[in-house]
Amino acid sequence: MHRLVAAVCGLVLVVAGVAGCGTEARAACGVIVDSTSYAEPATSRSDVTSKLPPFAQNCDWIAFAAVTGSSESSTCRQDPVAIAATRAENPNENPVVEDRVRAHRIKEVLPRAVQLFDCPTEGQGSDVLGALRYMVKQLSAQRQPDKAHEIIVFSDLINNRGDLDINKLDLSEGARKQKIKELRDARLLPDMTGYAVVVHGFLRKKTSDPDRFPLLEGFWQEAFESAGATTVDLL
Repeated sequence: MHRLVAAVCGLVLVVAGVAGCGTEARAACGVIVDSTSYAEPATSRSDVTSKLPPFAQNCDWIAFAAVTGSSESSTCRQDPVAIAATRAENPNENPVVEDRVRAHRIKEVLPRAVQLFDCPTEGQGSDVLGALRYMVKQLSAQRQPDKAHEIIVFSDLINNRGDLDINKLDLSEGARKQKIKELRDARLLPDMTGYAVVVHGFLRKKTSDPDRFPLLEGFWQEAFESAGATTVDLL
């Protein structure tokens, strides 16, 4: 039986390229950084500096996406960071080696995320949905359905490009449900089944009618839940 377990572990490692069976499996993660008007306040950058490092501690692998005026086709990219030690790096599943590898790799995460704040302008407006779709494509390509999937988003979620203009959106209950259905049917909402999502800076600038704030919060909560997300925190 021991040999069978070892063989299965080896096969999983070859396919997934993740840490050894003796180490704790953590999440496949994504970081989305809004490089549009959200990036201007110093608070937005300090949020990334303070919130991202503790988030990354729970990740074995992290992908990146930028919100620009054309997020899905953006040329502003950062390569993913594989944080967990591979079998080749830690053949004996030594937790000390695992911690050493993680400590080294995790230092790459914050600098890559911060660079996304300074993406070049790509058209007018903010394409949040495009960034979400690009992120989910990266995470789906990992093909690790048994892993937790977590996304941290640094954005005000003011999508005003394409088929979703938050500033002009009818936020009555029936209208927002219809809009979410339209987005889902057109595959503009990615499949986020089982994902945990946390957003920092939601509606940070608050330039619209304050009465719309709770309705916009309801819209995004419903949109993420419709996409399959299990937990959504808009902070």
